[in-house]
Amino acid sequence: MTTGQPTRHRPRSRATRILLILAAVVSAVAVLAVAVVAVLLLRPPGPRPIFQMPVACGETWQLGTYPGHDDFDVDLFPTEGESWGRPVLASYAGRVTVAGINGSLGGRTPEDPDGPRGRGGGYWVKIDHGGKWETQYLHLLEPPLVRVGQRVEQGEQIGRVGSTGNSGAPHLHYEQRQGWQKVEAYFDGEPSGITHDDTEYTVNRTSNNCGTETSR
Repeated sequence: MTTGQPTRHRPRSRATRILLILAAVVSAVAVLAVAVVAVLLLRPPGPRPIFQMPVACGETWQLGTYPGHDDFDVDLFPTEGESWGRPVLASYAGRVTVAGINGSLGGRTPEDPDGPRGRGGGYWVKIDHGGKWETQYLHLLEPPLVRVGQRVEQGEQIGRVGSTGNSGAPHLHYEQRQGWQKVEAYFDGEPSGITHDDTEYTVNRTSNNCGTETSR
């Protein structure tokens, strides 16, 4: 039955109003964050840095791949001397985004080279070089010599060659990425020749990672 009296609404409490305002602010921030991420993802990569081989200046290493290795993945083995413990150097200046363990380490060491394999990349490092360019370094012997967030220069040592993770022998597994997609690795401005993994392929290259850097 209608009484003819107007309906009275209880005013919202101060706490309720504050919660509503906070919810609106959080929603706006979330929308802005999504927009910023979208812009970053859509931005084209910058010019290719002049990456150098991730090994000591003047050393000659064999670059190779094999069926099942995955496109553009490069395995590096020295053409002279022992692989275990050789310095792994940053290909170009940048900021470390990962320095830790990928998968599991396994048990292959210089003292027990035929120990059990691990999984994945073992000890590894990722470096962001800006302009959506990135390099990755896998199967390191021991914990990386750098930490996440650290700025490194071209030629700076970031680890040592090992056989952690899913590795059959001591070597460095190396990748270059453009816009987070793997691409053919270039060294000193020249293509490595390591592209598809449909056949076994090797090539010898001499490192020019001698402490200077440019971009083109």
